[in-house]
Amino acid sequence: MAYNVLIVDDSMIVRSVVERAVRMTGVDIGEIYQAANGKEALEKLDSNWIDLVFADLNMPVMTGVEMVEEMERRGMLKGTPVVIVSTDRSEMRMRELKARGVREYLNKPFTPEGIRDIMQRCLGGQGGPESVN
Repeated sequence: MAYNVLIVDDSMIVRSVVERAVRMTGVDIGEIYQAANGKEALEKLDSNWIDLVFADLNMPVMTGVEMVEEMERRGMLKGTPVVIVSTDRSEMRMRELKARGVREYLNKPFTPEGIRDIMQRCLGGQGGPESVN
């Protein structure tokens, strides 16, 4: 089964780096969608099947926190895992977001292995060859 991923970050460079890391995981990837802010991300979520979202917190137009709040309001967080990818290392922020339904919190800079491990946890270990134990 191929998984569709949405990468949300206002930096095109960061989106490219996350995309490259996702493709290196060995997880069967279908489509990779990108959005520059939370508003664009919600539009992608409304019009595409998305299995996993990687999102930054600090973005213009609509922040990652505002996006998560809207996803929670719409009941989307139960079926679409969200992983925050941020330089913000605030323990309180991490706890608040996880309490809202965010599945994982990945600090920048990250490694492809970190992305792979998170994808396997969020997608139920149904990723690539490394998920077979």
